[in-house]
Amino acid sequence: MMQEPEKYNAPNLDREISVLIEESKQQVVKAANSALTLLFWQIGKRINDEILKNERAQYGKQIVSGVSEQLELRYGRNFTEKNVRRMIKFYQEFSDFNILPPLVAKLSWSHFIELFSLKSIDSKLYYAQNAIAQNCGKRELRN
Repeated sequence: MMQEPEKYNAPNLDREISVLIEESKQQVVKAANSALTLLFWQIGKRINDEILKNERAQYGKQIVSGVSEQLELRYGRNFTEKNVRRMIKFYQEFSDFNILPPLVAKLSWSHFIELFSLKSIDSKLYYAQNAIAQNCGKRELRN
């Protein structure tokens, strides 16, 4: 006759494992967000440097429209024309790659979009650092 498996007798085990799983899920989301935000910077750089050649000519508008249309069809709504223009602006406003990785590790794409409205790079960096220090969401940063 088969014996029934013993039940574990650790009342906190389920809770501890759940905490580990939730923490890992949060780390995965943060890593994916960082990778996506860096990708957006790289796309903005490539379009700015290689297609627009740092100019904002009329033909550039048509090119961005065409590129974003192709990207959106292939990869989805993260690549709408509006968002591709934001990627270009992201690169232009945060062109020094050396300052980017620590910011991207802690801030989301939505945080950077909120920072676009500020005039100087110094004010952008100031508010970015404050958002990191105070663990602000994008709405708190906006305020």
